[in-house]
Amino acid sequence: MSTTLNGPEKADARLDPENYRFLQEFVYRESGIVLDQDKHYLMEARLSPIVTKQRLGSLNDLCKLLRAVSPAGLRQQVVDSMTTNETMFFRESVQYDALRRIVLPQLMERRRDRRRLNFWSAAASSGQEAYSLAMMLREMGLDDWYIQIAATDLSNQILERAREGRFLQIEVNRGLPVQYLVKYFRRDGLDWVIRDEIRNMIRFERFDLRQGMGAMGPFDVVFCRNVLIYFDVPTKRRILGEIRNTLFRGGHLLLGGSETTLGLDDGYELIPACGAVLYRVP
Repeated sequence: MSTTLNGPEKADARLDPENYRFLQEFVYRESGIVLDQDKHYLMEARLSPIVTKQRLGSLNDLCKLLRAVSPAGLRQQVVDSMTTNETMFFRESVQYDALRRIVLPQLMERRRDRRRLNFWSAAASSGQEAYSLAMMLREMGLDDWYIQIAATDLSNQILERAREGRFLQIEVNRGLPVQYLVKYFRRDGLDWVIRDEIRNMIRFERFDLRQGMGAMGPFDVVFCRNVLIYFDVPTKRRILGEIRNTLFRGGHLLLGGSETTLGLDDGYELIPACGAVLYRVP
């Protein structure tokens, strides 16, 4: 409950249809995320904390503020709130199996002279994906290789969490092998903190996937998982084409289980491996 000049009003008061359309357009313009007509509950649940923080009366008041002033910090808060940050360590483990058993041994053979590998976690969220990759590379004996892992996300807020490398017990319980927890984390109060030897393998930066990627790469492997589903078809095509141009020939793209390049970009080969599907640049 918050108080306005007109008296108390519930922060989760339903959006006017015009304001819902405004927020749909705002979120799409700022992030590329497409919100369907049936996402009222999601929008209200995600944005109500901002209403309370800003001491506003309702989501309709938030729309008025965005229309009238729209400070950069507030715009970023709205985008951060509407961005899904669901992730876990070694999510879709068959993909990591395919990397460990097939892709990386081949890369290590091809690069045995240069001893250098480049990776990109393109929707890094709170860092579990990039940290999982870094730990796996360590376990494969690549300590003396030059390993570069770029990890990007649209949300500055979630990137701060990722850089800190601090995780709750419930987060390390999801997907992380206990031997990795003991070896690569230290306990700090109720939290677990990633050790510097793993943290230092990763460079976290803000990046909007709708931007041109000419300055990115080249990469051996790109993770872009569970993010394309939020974009419209033209944006998906543009992102897949840009990513393809960041990959070395023979490089691999990993998508989420419900995502594909089929019908969007014919420049990838579909490679079944260890129960997963990888997308390779010929």
